[in-house]
Amino acid sequence: MRRNKFGAILIATQMAVTLAFLSNSLTIIESRLSWSARPTGVDEANLFVISSDMTESRDDPAAHENADVVALRSLNGVVDAYATNDYPLAGGGWSLSVNLTADQKTPSTHSAYYFADEHALDTLGLRLIAGRNFNADEVVNRTAADIPLIGSAIVTKALADRVFPAGDALGKSIFLESDTRSVLIIGIVERLQTPFFDQGESKSFVENSALAPYRPIGESVNYMVRAKPGQRDSVMRAAEVRLAELDGDRIVRSKSMSQLRAEAYRGDHGLVVLLVSVCAALLIVTAFGIVGLTSYWVSQRRQQIGTRRALGATRRAILSHFQTENLLIASAGASCGIAFSIALNIWMVQSFEVSRMENSCAIAGAVIMLILGQLAVLYPALRAASIPPALAMRGG
Repeated sequence: MRRNKFGAILIATQMAVTLAFLSNSLTIIESRLSWSARPTGVDEANLFVISSDMTESRDDPAAHENADVVALRSLNGVVDAYATNDYPLAGGGWSLSVNLTADQKTPSTHSAYYFADEHALDTLGLRLIAGRNFNADEVVNRTAADIPLIGSAIVTKALADRVFPAGDALGKSIFLESDTRSVLIIGIVERLQTPFFDQGESKSFVENSALAPYRPIGESVNYMVRAKPGQRDSVMRAAEVRLAELDGDRIVRSKSMSQLRAEAYRGDHGLVVLLVSVCAALLIVTAFGIVGLTSYWVSQRRQQIGTRRALGATRRAILSHFQTENLLIASAGASCGIAFSIALNIWMVQSFEVSRMENSCAIAGAVIMLILGQLAVLYPALRAASIPPALAMRGG
């Protein structure tokens, strides 16, 4: 190694750079997979959203909307349905500040804001863990011009715990839309994800959701429909046909929650595939670099190997020599790589707001590099160990 310093330094540097990229990539991959695997809290397998956009104004949009909901609920295979302003994984939607007092300067937290009626919990498949559902007489129509005050709300456990850490949110009042009138928390559901799925500002309140007893009235409405198990796709097609039959002057589109999830996290999954591919390529290049350098050293030291074999060195001794030599180089590269990994992660956290790397990722990456080095050196080391002493001497 002292006679081939450049080659040893080159391999160690390559391994350090590969380790830094590998460990930080593992952090990003784990973060993206965990983020995209989060449960929404709804019955995704059987739920779909159907959007209705009127092409012309209606004299009584509330009556038209009521007819739509009644028709959807009457379809074979439908468990329940309701009209809403928003839904999980929509990509954008309503969010607002949550305060404990009317004159609060800094919000206690932020929350998604869903319109819901007494059918919403059953439609979405939400689990009510405390309190009660909305009553039919609490739900009021809401238009862009008419925003009636409400007195109650249902919130998620995440939101309740954030605002009331003592766990006594049920029956307490919070301020949502209005700075003058609070709403009473009448129910708490286990989980309901917000419409936002990016890892930006919404990450801090991704499971903070509040349901308000509003029935949205307008030219554009979203209907959430829950089908019986195994009938979602057929019910979704039947729902589009039924709404078109009721009123042909509108655009009807439907998507299942499975489709929404796939679209929402397509970018995350694409990044994971890209990082895995780049990591695999770097590992392959590093492995071939080790193989090439070791093969070169074997060819340059044939006479030395032959001499050692002639003096009684076994094949195992020759093999152990090259593996130990590579282990020293790989250990030096891994040690530098761990330091480089931590420095790179600190820079990425400050510059790109990525997740902070756990020490276990750097250690796991170092172990992978050490194993890779031992596997890569195995073939040229076996070739060196198999050289007959007499042939090696003649080759010298």
